[in-house]
Amino acid sequence: MNSKVSMVLRILLGLLLLVFGINKFANFMPAMEMPEAAGAFFGAMMATGFMIPLIAVVEIAVGALLLLNKWTPFALVMLFPVTVGFILFHLALAPAGIGAAALVAILHVILLYNYRENFKGLFV
Repeated sequence: MNSKVSMVLRILLGLLLLVFGINKFANFMPAMEMPEAAGAFFGAMMATGFMIPLIAVVEIAVGALLLLNKWTPFALVMLFPVTVGFILFHLALAPAGIGAAALVAILHVILLYNYRENFKGLFV
């Protein structure tokens, strides 16, 4: 893929992650309406006292690394569990929000593919 296109996709994903991660601490975007089961699940994660901040820190760290183009393959690996959780949460509990989750997942998969040479050693 064209390196300029890859750069734009990397920056877009980095911005999305940075904004959503910071929002988990600053609450500058309105919370989306969630079905009861999704609200209960999210409430349980908040009740732990560490899950939502942990996810936010990962999103902020990965977003910053992608924006700075530092350790990008490592950042993409760090993001994998968050992306999977994001997609599964919306598929199972809050389908109305699947658009943002799908965008993050698509950008993530494209970037993983673009950096595939860096991951060859994992599959030997």
